[in-house]
Amino acid sequence: MATTPTRRTLGSARDMAEAAFKSATAAPAPQLPAAKAPSLPNARELVSLRLDRDVVEHFQEGGPGWQDRMNAALRKAAGL
Repeated sequence: MATTPTRRTLGSARDMAEAAFKSATAAPAPQLPAAKAPSLPNARELVSLRLDRDVVEHFQEGGPGWQDRMNAALRKAAGL
C-alpha cells in the first residue's frame, strides 16, 4: 500500500491577508505613561529648535556659556 504525501493547505492569498490584518488590528497598542514633570527643581529640558544663524552666532561670540545666555534672554523676553 503506497502512501501519498499530504500537502499543507495554506489558504488563499485573500485569507492570509485578512488574517494578517486581523492580527495587526485586533488589539490597540498599549498606552505609554504620560511624561512626568522633572523631579528636580529648575531642571532643564532638551529641545530642538531652529534659529537664525546670526542669532546663534551672536550668543556664541561670547564664548562658553552661550546657551545659558540665550536661556536668560529667552526668560527675560517671556517675562519670567
